[in-house]
Amino acid sequence: MHNISKLEDVVDRFREVEGLLSSPGVASDQEKYRALTKEHSDLSGVVEVYHAFCRVERDIAGHRELLQENDPELREMAKAELPALEEKRAELATELKLLLQPRDPNDEKNVILEIRAGTGGEEAALFAADLFRMYGRYADSKRWKVELISLSEADAGGLREVIAIISGERVYSRLKHESGTHRVQRVPETESQGRIHTSACTVAVLPEVDEVEANVDPGDLRVDVYRASGAGGQHVNKTESAVRITHLPTGLVVSCQDEKSQHKNRAKAMKVLQSRLYDRMLADQQALQAADRKSQVGSGDRSERIRTYNFPQGRCTDHRIGLTLYKLDAIMQGEIDDLIEPLLTHYQSEALSGQEG
Repeated sequence: MHNISKLEDVVDRFREVEGLLSSPGVASDQEKYRALTKEHSDLSGVVEVYHAFCRVERDIAGHRELLQENDPELREMAKAELPALEEKRAELATELKLLLQPRDPNDEKNVILEIRAGTGGEEAALFAADLFRMYGRYADSKRWKVELISLSEADAGGLREVIAIISGERVYSRLKHESGTHRVQRVPETESQGRIHTSACTVAVLPEVDEVEANVDPGDLRVDVYRASGAGGQHVNKTESAVRITHLPTGLVVSCQDEKSQHKNRAKAMKVLQSRLYDRMLADQQALQAADRKSQVGSGDRSERIRTYNFPQGRCTDHRIGLTLYKLDAIMQGEIDDLIEPLLTHYQSEALSGQEG
């Protein structure tokens, strides 16, 4: 097992943090106490698995000693139990490698979720609304908060586009692999012949970033205010509360009219703009650094079809990992952990083999 010294350093730091948390000086400094509590939580998982690994190592050493004993019964018992112990050690070693991997710095962040109807007209717009509902219910199950930024409704129901902020614990870490083209196959209600139509929506999941990370020059912005339209209560069309921000160097445009206050709409629109600029900057960096790295393939190309939702067969397929689940009703109700967990495992394993290779 490589990285033993690194693991022992983690254990030492864990003990140090435990000591600091119980010292009276730290308890009175709320900010420091919160930071140490988080670090303690992050390290505890590694320490727990490392201790389990050490216990199995000791058990294996003990069983190997028993193989040298004169008692044939003891030797036979040791020989029979060794394979399971060695398998357990291999599992714990892999788990430790994953835990020691550099973390995605964005994993702790909230996200900007953007869903847009693509090919398929009215049916695509209806599916965009279904997807937004699905992510909303998943957010509820995780006790995350969903804040609407902008929403554009289609004429026959459904959504042409919806943008929202989802905030809570490690939101980006769970949703980061949802970016891409989501395809739906079903019989539209307007279809009298019962023919299956194929439509698509694009989903973008961007980590929410602050001004420092995005580094937006106010001189590069044009801000327009206008009267909100559509659903929104008494304030609609009475005050110029809606805000449109254009980033002149890139041509990116973000609008927000969900709030009654112009100030709040501007703040929300800036969050989306900063996140889009940050995402573009990261994509440019990755294109330069990882032109030949296979680990990047499929990780965020939004033009790529990542998933198909087939309603007649109640089937959902994730094309990146060849996973098919026959529980589409539950998935559309927000039960998507059975899709998310295998994706996380897949990309962790890819990162691990990339490190070793």
